[in-house]
Amino acid sequence: MIKINWLATPLVPVIAQDSVTNEILMLAYMNEEAYGLTLSTGFAHYFSRSKQRIWKKGESSNHTQIVHDILLDCDGDSVILKITQNGVACHTGRTSCFYTSVTNNKTILEPVVDVDAIYAVVDTLYHTILERKNSNDEKSWTKKLLNDKELLRSKILEEANELCVAIDEESDEQVIYEATDLLYHALVGLGSRDISPDRVKQELGRRFGKSGIEEKEGRVKG
Repeated sequence: MIKINWLATPLVPVIAQDSVTNEILMLAYMNEEAYGLTLSTGFAHYFSRSKQRIWKKGESSNHTQIVHDILLDCDGDSVILKITQNGVACHTGRTSCFYTSVTNNKTILEPVVDVDAIYAVVDTLYHTILERKNSNDEKSWTKKLLNDKELLRSKILEEANELCVAIDEESDEQVIYEATDLLYHALVGLGSRDISPDRVKQELGRRFGKSGIEEKEGRVKG
């Protein structure tokens, strides 16, 4: 019987396919732990390369995937999950992640779910930044920032300084406005490196329960 050699292939690509219609819904990756959780729970679990952690599909949106069968290819290094999709598969609110036709140069699926009502605004904004990164829209300010690292660095410094001034001298509303500008430009910076804000949340979680002095002393120098 074919088995996955996790030592040779620590991450395997996984296609989620509707068990009734055979429509391909999404592509993700599994490590050995995610594969084991999928087997033991009956719900699809993946390893997120951007978040660098195990991710249960639907953990935020509740759009889970019930697994009916797991198929391995002949080399034991890729997987098909035959699933029932609760809700939609794509974070954009579309039923499938494969909604762009290169041949016809158009979008072939429209969103059927309001993602703003499901995901935190930071996550939605980050995904929008990634979409701009892969677009050809030269009129996009986000795209311009992503294409010009010096401009991006200067804007982050500028917005950080403006927030400091606002905190010291200006109204609460102006502090909120400047903090929003800084957060946006920081997210563009993360997007330029393909670093999910989820990893920042994980780091904040790691620091809970530690004093700032202890945390700084424990940092690895590099």
